[in-house]
Amino acid sequence: MILSLAVLTTALLFGGMTLYAFGFAAFLFSALPQAVAGAALRKAFPWFYVFVVVTAAAAALLWWSRDATWAVLLAVVAATALLVRQWLMPAINRATDGGARRRFKWLHGLSVLVTLGHIVASGWILGHVV
Repeated sequence: MILSLAVLTTALLFGGMTLYAFGFAAFLFSALPQAVAGAALRKAFPWFYVFVVVTAAAAALLWWSRDATWAVLLAVVAATALLVRQWLMPAINRATDGGARRRFKWLHGLSVLVTLGHIVASGWILGHVV
């Protein structure tokens, strides 16, 4: 039972991050004017990271008795998502608001790399379970 919950929670994390990163954000920018899409994403991203933190932490707890390495990996996903939400996102917003395009691009690129790392980490776990 715990193994099933661990796999399902990890799959929810992987699917949710993938859908958000490659579906929702891209859709907003294709369906709405750039300013409106940007404002919507600014409001949505904090909730995205709450989802990642909570889901990754739950998956880490569920994996703990089965595979401590995977549990630690998911705990790192949760911790880094919290750092992105609390530190990197506000820095990205300040760069945007201040017109610091170069800083925005660098910080945004860092947030993309972190998110891709989270997706790869959860996908790697799933790939080894199935």
